[in-house]
Amino acid sequence: MSLLTCENLSLGYEGRVILENLSFSVNSGDYLCILGENGSGKSTLVKTILGLRQQAAGQVRFGDGLKQREIGYLPQQTDLMRDFPASVWEIVLSGCENRCGMRPFYNREEKERAENALEKLEIANLKKRSYRELSGGQQQRVLLARALCASERLLLLDEPVAGLDPDAAAQMYRVTWELNTRDKMTILMVSHDMVCLSYATHVLHFGAEVFFGTKSAYQREFLK
Repeated sequence: MSLLTCENLSLGYEGRVILENLSFSVNSGDYLCILGENGSGKSTLVKTILGLRQQAAGQVRFGDGLKQREIGYLPQQTDLMRDFPASVWEIVLSGCENRCGMRPFYNREEKERAENALEKLEIANLKKRSYRELSGGQQQRVLLARALCASERLLLLDEPVAGLDPDAAAQMYRVTWELNTRDKMTILMVSHDMVCLSYATHVLHFGAEVFFGTKSAYQREFLK
């Protein structure tokens, strides 16, 4: 069943349309890689799916009981984010914020979710560390653990390996693949790195023409 359907979307910003009539759907268990050059609309699509930017036309629909606020999101890292003065535990636990409702505190269940996310991402030993003191790969795992606290079904990852060394990037790909295959998480990954094709089931490519389809169909058409 489709968790996410985008139908005839037109996307842009500052009055400029950069994509028109975009349609695709994501089913439970998919691993979708979103590829394209800088400025092609990848991050604009992410922000539209999350409700952070309004589409110029078209619809974004969620299915199978999924709500927009239940999407786990790992944003692109900025220099300001890398220097954020909080502990790993504080950042990971903040992924449960939408679950609190009007409560000004986290309950036992939410704290257990954060503990489980730390264990799953193999960073429980970093719990008391300052986020700003971690390596780039460790910081990305912390942000991914935070995203896991927000969602049990759909993760949206915006350039999660950007700026990482090859070993850290390979570890991030391994972790996302395990979340998809072992834990049945649906993954949407924005990337400029073609390595992500090794893990994808489907591809959305922004170029001279937009392609959406299975990985094998994309490889036949673009990687001859």
